[in-house]
Amino acid sequence: MNRQLDGEHFETVIIGGGQSGLSMGYHLARRGRRFVILDAHDRIGEPWRKRWNSLHLFTPARYDGLPGSPFPARPWSYPTKDEVADYLEAYAARFDLTVRTSMKVDRLSRNGGRFVVSSGEQRLEADQVVVASGAYHTPRVPDFAPDLDPLVVQLHSSEYRDPSQLRDGPVLVVGAGNSGAEIAFEVSRDHKTWLSGKESGHSPVRTGGAWDRVLTPAIWFLLSRVLSVGNPVGRKIRPKILSHPTAPLERVRPKELAGAGIGRVPRTTGVQDGYPALADGRVMAVPNVIWCTGFRPGLEWIDLPILGEDGEPVHERGVVPGEPGLYFVGRFFQHSLTSPLIGGVGRDAEYIAEQIVSSAAKTHVAPG
Repeated sequence: MNRQLDGEHFETVIIGGGQSGLSMGYHLARRGRRFVILDAHDRIGEPWRKRWNSLHLFTPARYDGLPGSPFPARPWSYPTKDEVADYLEAYAARFDLTVRTSMKVDRLSRNGGRFVVSSGEQRLEADQVVVASGAYHTPRVPDFAPDLDPLVVQLHSSEYRDPSQLRDGPVLVVGAGNSGAEIAFEVSRDHKTWLSGKESGHSPVRTGGAWDRVLTPAIWFLLSRVLSVGNPVGRKIRPKILSHPTAPLERVRPKELAGAGIGRVPRTTGVQDGYPALADGRVMAVPNVIWCTGFRPGLEWIDLPILGEDGEPVHERGVVPGEPGLYFVGRFFQHSLTSPLIGGVGRDAEYIAEQIVSSAAKTHVAPG
């Protein structure tokens, strides 16, 4: 798949080789457009392989397929993170998508009428660029994290693999969302565990439970069709969801956390004497801290005036009005709540592909 690209010009450069970038490539390929997908990793699907070992998707396989290729698993099974990685790799091969791996983009700028995509010493030019690098992918930890005692093992959820990485003794898991709950539940088997943060509630349907098959189709319709920018209800609720993107617990419930002996404590607000300090004044003298504090946009490498004060791109359904030819795919609630999901990103990718073809037609750019 790799070939020398430095100095080449493409109609479209797609930045990111995950589900968003591959979906984008699929739809452009169907329309006969010339493009290249750039992926920072040495292998397609690698970000999934690096997640914690016991991770499974929260959506069943029947809702995990990319355009043109159903997920190869029983419809109501929940794929593992390695199965997802292998599926993405096989998808790129099946549709012969042009992917350049080990090419981390460190700057996106413009030179006259063309975009310039830089990766180290390599440089590509493009008429159009699609940023498909993920909704939130740069780990976020509190500013006071470096103040913890050096002997405290601290890991972000993106670095956590399994309990063998931890020292003997208690664990403080900071962040009570799905990642925090699942990781806390796992490490509690061998460690006294505390979960820090506000409860976010839980989904009415347990992932993999008896009611899952009955209610999931309706819930998926709600998330993908009703809670979308194409629906008045979705447009009204979108700003609130964007400002508070915490999702309810899906697989592990508060009752199960309590049953596992996991203690609930308030927010972690600082460091005292080398240990985490809580909002109620307590100090947690623990030898292990796992930060399940989420991710930030991480788009500082875009050297164009298109980011808002929150670091998010200013766009309309993935189209950047202030920078013609620049698009996004896979952003949180780009079109609906399923936009960043494997089974939901295809619709947004198809829409952006149509915008690219329309733009090319206006400027008389031939495919190929």
